[in-house]
Amino acid sequence: MYYKNARIFTPDFQFHTGAFEVKDHRFGAVLPKYVPENAVDLGGATVIPGLIDVHNHGNSGADFSDGDYAGLKTMAAYLLENGITSFAPASMTLPYPVLEQAFATARRLKDEAPAGCARLMGIHMEGPYFSEAKKGAQNGEYLKNPDFPGFRQLYDGCGGLIRIVDVAPELPGAAEFIRQAQALCTVSVAHTDSDYDHARMAFASGATHLTHLYNAMPGIHHRKPGVIPAAVEAPHVRAELICDGLHVHPASVRLAFAMFGGARMILISDALRCCGMPDGEYELGGQTVQLSGGVARLADGTLAGSATNLYQCMVNAIVFGIDEADAVRAATYNPACALGVQDQVGTIATGKLADFIVCRGDYTGRRVFLGGEEI
Repeated sequence: MYYKNARIFTPDFQFHTGAFEVKDHRFGAVLPKYVPENAVDLGGATVIPGLIDVHNHGNSGADFSDGDYAGLKTMAAYLLENGITSFAPASMTLPYPVLEQAFATARRLKDEAPAGCARLMGIHMEGPYFSEAKKGAQNGEYLKNPDFPGFRQLYDGCGGLIRIVDVAPELPGAAEFIRQAQALCTVSVAHTDSDYDHARMAFASGATHLTHLYNAMPGIHHRKPGVIPAAVEAPHVRAELICDGLHVHPASVRLAFAMFGGARMILISDALRCCGMPDGEYELGGQTVQLSGGVARLADGTLAGSATNLYQCMVNAIVFGIDEADAVRAATYNPACALGVQDQVGTIATGKLADFIVCRGDYTGRRVFLGGEEI
């Protein structure tokens, strides 16, 4: 099947008008010289790769940490409907047995790949190796110092599906944990009160990721630079950004892209089970969250995760003034790289899985395709 007259986001991270082919659930020729007469005319529509959310806790009343397979399927179905064709569900700071159960459901979804669900491409292990001072909405009862043997047991137990693990670099044993874990997956600096030197140590030891930039970390101070300048100075480090319009001010969204550049930014949702749900009371890692007016907070007023999906976050970024190509890249190719699956998804390129979105130039009127089949 050929599609023509499309504005395509191609692997050079630019938009080009032309055609592309889908064959055997993968992309065939992209911008081919010859296009069959019976090609489907998309009427100038914009075509981008399916989005990839590397930090998503839940939606539709379900949370990954519940360890419930039916709930995880519900999450994956909602994501696919909203243009997120691949994802890495994020866990919370919880006891190892609870994480083990959740990770088992992820492995099952990965293996079974049920129809109507986004592709599960890994797990984001957010916690429990965090600072008490910057735990945010994480449950302080279950915080631990970095524990590589415990992490390795969880990693092996889910067949190596953990693709991102978070750690606060100022904790005892963090440097050695990072050196060992980076051989297995992406290591991210997160929920940290680290100073500049500890952060530099983490990035020198193999950490390549920064979880939800600005949130749950020290701000930028001209005499106490901290984590963020250390990450900016490390060219191998990518930074996540929650772009729901609540966690980060639009000016700070623009600052983030100016500091890191479009090649190093990753848009995320950090969505909770209240995403896609009405205002009310919800649970998060053993704590109560109140959703009111689209804002999710703990009882003490702490801002929790978001109630927004990644597609809306990408649109928000564009509205906030981020270059369209940079925003799309930050929701597709860059997150694929963080999960180590850029050879399968993340760009419209020959041989990759044909996961893509067809929409108007303003990103309305969305049609979602998984493996070349419209959902």
